[in-house]
Amino acid sequence: MKTPVLNIRGKLHTIDRPWVMGILNVTSDSFYYQGSILTVEEALKRAGQMLDDGADIIDIGGQSTRPGATRIPPEKERDRVLPVVEAIFRHFPEAIISIDTFYASVAKVAVYAGAAIVNDVSAGRIDPALIPTVAGLHVPYILMHMLGEPQNMQDAPVYKEVVSDIILFLSERLSVLRAAGIHDVIIDPGFGFGKTRAHNYELLRRLKELDVLGCPVLAGLSRKKMIRRSMCVATPEEALTGTIAANMLALTAGAHLLRVHDVKEAVQTIRIYQDWIGME
Repeated sequence: MKTPVLNIRGKLHTIDRPWVMGILNVTSDSFYYQGSILTVEEALKRAGQMLDDGADIIDIGGQSTRPGATRIPPEKERDRVLPVVEAIFRHFPEAIISIDTFYASVAKVAVYAGAAIVNDVSAGRIDPALIPTVAGLHVPYILMHMLGEPQNMQDAPVYKEVVSDIILFLSERLSVLRAAGIHDVIIDPGFGFGKTRAHNYELLRRLKELDVLGCPVLAGLSRKKMIRRSMCVATPEEALTGTIAANMLALTAGAHLLRVHDVKEAVQTIRIYQDWIGME
């Protein structure tokens, strides 16, 4: 696959080395940062640290998509994320902000406030207005595979052949995006979204096969259950070492972007990977 290029705010960005997307959740029920919702000041401080650590993108989400999560309405999600997007864009105008949402109305106000990418776990299937909205906003779109919805995606997921089925799904959704006028697309195979541990590792082993879609590939493995089970640990807080190992496997399998909670460690992992392949 040739070196991917994304048009972000009218500027062409060449992904000639792996990028890091830092996760910034402003929700109380994330599978990792659980507890009270971050204040705007806390979110701003965390975003600043991620940027200092080398994040290329800050991905802001106001709704948990962990297995079994309860969906919240767009108005509530908007109220959580909008002040954070505005604050980060005001303090760090050069930062690339991604909005993690499947609601068209949230995507629209977030982009107007400074977000430059829409990250949608639903592939446009929850809110039919999202895809035409993204097309009208002229921003890159992250297309993810998920079997079902967060509420039921882990209820005994079954595939005929997991990698082929995922590629077919993504190819069909890509056709929908192209027809709508969306041409800057990042592919996310959706580790942990409607997949067993065996499915996830098969997908990781064969990640390079997704190059057939002609889009940069994002790997979101950070502290997920597949890693915790392999490590025989119970909580996400214990899974940093396994995340580093899984991210290195994803890089060697062809991932162009890593979506992570721990930016500094991901950047260090990429540097080792670059030295290993002889990339300056």
